[in-house]
Amino acid sequence: MAQSSAKTVDEYLSLLTDERRAAISAVRKVILTNLPAGYEEMMQWGVISYVVPLSRYPQTYNGQALMIAGLSSQKSYMSVYLMGVYGHKPTEEWFRKAYAASGKKLDMGKSCVHFKKLEDLPLDVIGKVIAKIPVDAYVRVYEASRKK
Repeated sequence: MAQSSAKTVDEYLSLLTDERRAAISAVRKVILTNLPAGYEEMMQWGVISYVVPLSRYPQTYNGQALMIAGLSSQKSYMSVYLMGVYGHKPTEEWFRKAYAASGKKLDMGKSCVHFKKLEDLPLDVIGKVIAKIPVDAYVRVYEASRKK
């Protein structure tokens, strides 16, 4: 499942295998526990997304809510999308150091961290990086990137 047509998070989870559902649900719980006030969980772009809602910040370049993080199940792996890491160099540097210190191997694209099993992911690091980025700070980083 790369992108899902699921309309709700519960529907998305119901489409996963038991093993994938358990892993995605565990990462989801960490994200929700650490998500700063002002973000919302929703389905966007076919993945579970954590966004600045349009009611709070409607001036996006594409009319979609700003996604700070996301979760998906791909064919060969699962992914945590960390747009706040991708868009902010100091946060990226912190994240890479914290990930390395966890002893886990980082498999990361521009914003997505791939993992095959839940044990491959340092959940404490994921939680801390989510908690590091309040809504107003994320919006400032987004606005600065649009000026470039």
